[in-house]
Amino acid sequence: METLYSPGFLALLAAGLVLTGAIAGVLAGLLGVGGGIVIVPVLFWLFDYLNVPDVVAMHVAVGTSLATIIPTSISSARSHEKKGNIDRKVLMTWAPWIFAGALVGGILSKFLSSAYLTGIFGVIALLVSINMVLPKAIVIAKELPSNPAGRSALPSFIGLFSSLMGIGGGTLSVPTLTAFSYPVHKAVGTAAAFGLVIAVPAAIGFVWSGWGVDLRPPYSLGYVSVPAAVLIFSASVFTAPVGARIAHSLNPARLRLAFAVFLFLSSLKMLNSAFF
Repeated sequence: METLYSPGFLALLAAGLVLTGAIAGVLAGLLGVGGGIVIVPVLFWLFDYLNVPDVVAMHVAVGTSLATIIPTSISSARSHEKKGNIDRKVLMTWAPWIFAGALVGGILSKFLSSAYLTGIFGVIALLVSINMVLPKAIVIAKELPSNPAGRSALPSFIGLFSSLMGIGGGTLSVPTLTAFSYPVHKAVGTAAAFGLVIAVPAAIGFVWSGWGVDLRPPYSLGYVSVPAAVLIFSASVFTAPVGARIAHSLNPARLRLAFAVFLFLSSLKMLNSAFF
């Protein structure tokens, strides 16, 4: 461990993590996306560049991302609550199933290889990038499912795969809600609250799954790198407002396209790493 993580390596890693947080914050502010969808692929690229062992790299990227989502989602949810954009009925109905799905995902990570986690992120990120460039949002129904199966299956799916991807509520929740003709502002606000429901049990699951595993970065709790989470969040909390201010002077359609390209290329790299 000491030879693998030398002082020079740790200094370079710390600089990369601060830069990761800064990039994630700016993009989150610019595009209104959750930080996890940015943090995980950037960490994946960073760990690959720094030769972090493959057997733990993706697990630590996902677990660390989930830890950063906890404070971010609290701040975001409070902001949306003040604007009245959180649907308490949907939140209370979906939250238990999202929580359960996220906890299962966190525990399941103990039994999934890095290749599986990388593949899951790659496939869903590819679909998200395609969805972002569609001219019109996909609509499959005029209202949210009212039957017990639909009311449990959809949020469970969101919780499970958000957990395994290391992302908050927005990436999967907003497209899912709007596909059922749900108002987009309410979808974004309610998804912000979902982020906390996802991140807490999922992060706990990744801590448990990685407890005692070899080759993790120093000062990790399971698969959550505490210094990395602190460094990322300490940068993103300052750069997110900057991104939000810049967004007003830039073309949002071009920004979404640029981010979709970034996500598309990231997903291809991950799929290549997972399957080839």
